[in-house]
Amino acid sequence: MTEAPHDVKVWPTVSSIPVSAVTDDSPPGRLLPPRIEEVAGASGTGRDSTGGAAGGGAGRDAAGGSTGGAATGVGTGRARSATGGARGNPAAEFGFSGDPGQHGTPDDDMLHAQRVWDGTLATNRLDDLGVNTERQRVETADVTITVGVLVDGRPDDVRRSLRSVLDHTSAAVLALDLGDVDGAGRVLRELAEEYPERVIAWHVAERPAWHGGTASWGESRTKLMRLDTSEVHVLLETLVTLDGDAITPLVAAVYEGAVAAGWMGYERDGDNWREAAPGRVAALSGDLMAVRRSVALGASPEDARDGFELSRALRGELVVPRDRLEVRRTQAH
Repeated sequence: MTEAPHDVKVWPTVSSIPVSAVTDDSPPGRLLPPRIEEVAGASGTGRDSTGGAAGGGAGRDAAGGSTGGAATGVGTGRARSATGGARGNPAAEFGFSGDPGQHGTPDDDMLHAQRVWDGTLATNRLDDLGVNTERQRVETADVTITVGVLVDGRPDDVRRSLRSVLDHTSAAVLALDLGDVDGAGRVLRELAEEYPERVIAWHVAERPAWHGGTASWGESRTKLMRLDTSEVHVLLETLVTLDGDAITPLVAAVYEGAVAAGWMGYERDGDNWREAAPGRVAALSGDLMAVRRSVALGASPEDARDGFELSRALRGELVVPRDRLEVRRTQAH
């Protein structure tokens, strides 16, 4: 994520914010290669075997803007090292059977069914205790992550949404204030001053197109991604509040090979779209979506009107994690 000076500067337009000093000559990428199999019938979801492996990192830029200080660019992982190794039989720790060497007799269906049930219970209990999320934090600890936010009004939502990210994750926040609508830009400025190591704020006088201005969603989102240098860029709308660490599971899905992962997905239903079950999907909601930044920048994001359109333009696998994410909408736009 890039740095900006400590003084508060308001740029006239989104396009006037300089990005010439932002480079991608950061450490080698930590993401696994994206999966290349196609999603049958999904529009705009072809596969790319090159995106996402390069370019992320903790590079910094002193080109200009307003900030509370230099963000670390560290992702949601809490930097816990994986000492001690993996446990061979986690189910046994909870008093269940599950010794992988005990296969039973082939015709003992009852014994087999009991062991499957015991294993399922053990897995559920591990999930309830947050073991999966903690494992994901360790796996993705070296992946650079930035949460990108457009501030376009509703100051209470801005405060609530950004504080939820700051409270429940260790992700850096890169925010672009569009015209200080209803004082939302002042709220962003206060948060940048309160969290100087985690929040970078850019301010422009140009108002968003959906509030009678000229700044489009695509142009504004593209500017945020170009100001960022992280491998994974997380799109967050301020109508979303996190009740827990909902970022790590999304980043883990991208780390494992998805091009993007979101908390809500969609599939075709004739000429319409409907909410899809967790797993591979044809499109994602842009309310909360983690994406390989290099792939997103190659998908003409400036032409997208929202996160849904951007997701459909991405070349790669789109997924919704199977574990329930602690996310809620505060209101609809």
